Amino acid sequence: MKILVIGGTGLIGKDVSRRLTDAGHEVIIGSPSKGINIVSGDGLTEALNGTEVVIDLSNSASPDDETALNFFRAAGKNLAASEKQARVKHHLVLSIVGTDRATYIGYLQAKKEQEDNIKKSGVPYTIIRSTQFHEHITTLIAVQGNENEVNISTVDYQPIAAADVVDFVVKLALEKPKNGIVEIAGSERAPMTDFVRKYLNHKGDRKALVANDDNKYMFFDIPKDLLVPLGEFRAGLITFDNWLKTN
Repeated sequence: MKILVIGGTGLIGKDVSRRLTDAGHEVIIGSPSKGINIVSGDGLTEALNGTEVVIDLSNSASPDDETALNFFRAAGKNLAASEKQARVKHHLVLSIVGTDRATYIGYLQAKKEQEDNIKKSGVPYTIIRSTQFHEHITTLIAVQGNENEVNISTVDYQPIAAADVVDFVVKLALEKPKNGIVEIAGSERAPMTDFVRKYLNHKGDRKALVANDDNKYMFFDIPKDLLVPLGEFRAGLITFDNWLKTN
């Protein structure tokens, strides 16, 4: 099967591409460095020729509101038109749990538009909404901390290992389109402070953890439950403690 993996050089994309190639599929890496630009449309028609499945793991160059909105709008329009013409059988997009519950945040508004574009396209689709990755915890500490302390909210948190995300993406991409949303998350839910404290202790990091109940994430005011699934979800297998053992 010919599969186009957009964002095939990223954290999730490189392992998805490798897994699919090892399984015998013809994998095309969709990235500007490979001559495929989903914003300008360059190389897209050729890449989609004979392609049955498109896995969209794309991301904007910056989470800045305007940058993200412009990227996902242009990319979504190009992909929808080109895939319909190429008669693509399945479009899978990786999105974020809570996307539709905080669209006042520009990046989540952009992701919601990405989802809506494929829903309206007429192309069979599956949307995977994932919680934050275990690997994202270093960014969380860097953005919300300094050399002496890290300020972390007690909001609900249920991170998932990137390796588990790869497993779900590969599995669902090869199944029939759901024409709906599948949510994935880690197996453990706890206050965000619990995960950050474990990570700091594991690394021997002496930063003081300053907990608060402000319900903030990356300086955004959010609902306390924004970062966790509210209904049915598929759980990853790698616990945070087991992930720490290899990181």
